[in-house]
Amino acid sequence: MKFPWLLLPLLTSCSPGDDAWFEEQASQRGLEWKHTAYTEQRFEFPEIMGGGVGLFDSDSDGDLDVLFVDSGDLHGPPLAQSRPRFFLNDGAGNFSDNTERAGFSSGAYGMGIACGDYDNDGDVDVFLTGVGTTVLYRNDGGHFVDVTAASSARVGGWSASAGFWDYDEDGWLDLFVVRYVDWSAEREIDCRSRDDRRDYCSPLRYSAPSSSVLLRNRGDGGFEDVSSRIGLEGARANGLGLATGRIGPRGESAALVANDMLPNLAWVARGEGLVDCAPLAGLAVNSIGFAGSGMGIHAADFDDDGDLDVFVTNLRRQGNALFVQGAPGRFREESARAGLFRPSLPFTGFGCGFADFDCDGYLDLFVANGRVALEQPIADPRTPYAEENQLFRQQVGGRFEEILPRGAARGVSAGSSRALAFGDLDNDGGIDVVVVNQGAPALLLHNRVHGGGQWIGFRILQANGRDAIGARVELTVGGRTRYREVNPVYGYLSSNDPRVHFGLGPASAAERLRVRWSDGVEQDFPVPAVGAYHTLRRSPPNVLDR
Repeated sequence: MKFPWLLLPLLTSCSPGDDAWFEEQASQRGLEWKHTAYTEQRFEFPEIMGGGVGLFDSDSDGDLDVLFVDSGDLHGPPLAQSRPRFFLNDGAGNFSDNTERAGFSSGAYGMGIACGDYDNDGDVDVFLTGVGTTVLYRNDGGHFVDVTAASSARVGGWSASAGFWDYDEDGWLDLFVVRYVDWSAEREIDCRSRDDRRDYCSPLRYSAPSSSVLLRNRGDGGFEDVSSRIGLEGARANGLGLATGRIGPRGESAALVANDMLPNLAWVARGEGLVDCAPLAGLAVNSIGFAGSGMGIHAADFDDDGDLDVFVTNLRRQGNALFVQGAPGRFREESARAGLFRPSLPFTGFGCGFADFDCDGYLDLFVANGRVALEQPIADPRTPYAEENQLFRQQVGGRFEEILPRGAARGVSAGSSRALAFGDLDNDGGIDVVVVNQGAPALLLHNRVHGGGQWIGFRILQANGRDAIGARVELTVGGRTRYREVNPVYGYLSSNDPRVHFGLGPASAAERLRVRWSDGVEQDFPVPAVGAYHTLRRSPPNVLDR
């Protein structure tokens, strides 16, 4: 790991008496939404898995808006409460419900969300996953139109996480859709807890793994399902989480799938096809050869050595897994060494993500937790699947310590958390977190710890105005280079702020700024002032929009 010891900040242990890193502000900022898990609990499998959230700039005004994906009733027609709910940002991190005006109308038993500009018009479009169907909304200047049928973007089965990903690097974003279990109400099973209460089943009880789907962007507004042609159709697993990033041995882009109770997959793009490199790369199973219950996943360069590492959340008593990349395309699990294994054992992890919350120059880690089965002890009988979330601060040498009080947000009780979305909602330099809790109000965890360090952020755009997903930003500060990849695709059922954010610690300026575009071309840009977001657009000569 490339950590010059002279540049390391002095880190001290946090204790329950320390100030919380976040303050819950959903209600006071107008982000009032409650997830509908079910209208009548039948203990059918999809009830325990949703819902999702996405952060994206819907109207190109420079701030992040929020879209929630609801669930509802598995047996009724599309219901009003199961449609997505959209909240518009006023620029200061305050929100208003703009669902009707924005055009979001389709109702379904929803799961997750993907955000990306599939038609290269500069507007961010939205793809929603769910049980039985998917929906694609085209963004026409802040108004959204359901173009699912016209674009051939409908995917059947139970789809979970999804992401826009240019797998063939032809300049058009394709859609990778992860599917979970081949489920139907007729196939439901009566499962019981250890004390003989009705409970949710393990995916292995159904013996019905599904396969991921790749929709290739034709470049004319439509998609083509190429799953069978490139081998996805025959690779069946219980897929939940999705992350994309360059993890191939020759820098190839990949789609990383976290599978529940089956080995993880790492689909590396090779020409026009995909090859699962997870077994050879060391990502399929943990260090003792065990396939965990993968839920959430993130590929990020947490140790700033120039390559991506992979973090996966798992079921309680399994421990979350951190895979560190050594030789190109080769990983080793270092969860215990990094201090992330033992603290995760009592919890079931779902959404997750690395971010420099305190702006000290080192990526921290947030994990959403929530049970999927009734087990003792129960924190609250009213919410028997609830668990506390966890925040870890990165210390000297790439180790992490858990921040207490657990969840790092004062006054927030345990919940059955699922999706997390990360982004700076009020553009103050602090990365905030939106949390979806099963059958409970969403949380807006406003960052209140970032003020201890300087920061700078960038939105990286192609010449046509689309977010340059897959580009890498290198920023050198005090002789040390940090790396961030432009990528909203990570976590569980979520889409995140596509901007890259750098905490600088005490430094008041950076020395060098370089972008490595997805085709390998590198460009140096003038280094702008810290304490603000800047837009870098690929257009000769180099352009810096302030």
